[in-house]
Amino acid sequence: MIEKYSFGAIVIDGKEYNYDVEVRWTGEILKWWRKEGHVVDIEDVERAVEENPDTIIIGTGAFGVCKVKKDCQEFIEKKGIKLVIDNTEKAIKIFNDLLQKLAKEEQEGKIIGLFHLTC
Repeated sequence: MIEKYSFGAIVIDGKEYNYDVEVRWTGEILKWWRKEGHVVDIEDVERAVEENPDTIIIGTGAFGVCKVKKDCQEFIEKKGIKLVIDNTEKAIKIFNDLLQKLAKEEQEGKIIGLFHLTC
């Protein structure tokens, strides 16, 4: 569960991270780096897609500056993965809400959040 987000920082399970993160439904947290700082391209999401999640949620920064390329969106969707793109604050809320819904309904679901923390 993501507890807090502010420009440049995210708190997950009591630990603060000051870099962009990939958060998996399993609780695993990985550093997320993009080839081009404010652009999300296919190679930037391949590691997440390889996990075959049901949903990928991309947080595009505090002000939504980070853009997800159209071919990247199509790459994800062609794999049958639901894609949600929003500014990071809203994306985190969607991520948390979806995890809580699955837990409440005792359903399994693979969700990955890719969160850009600045801009």
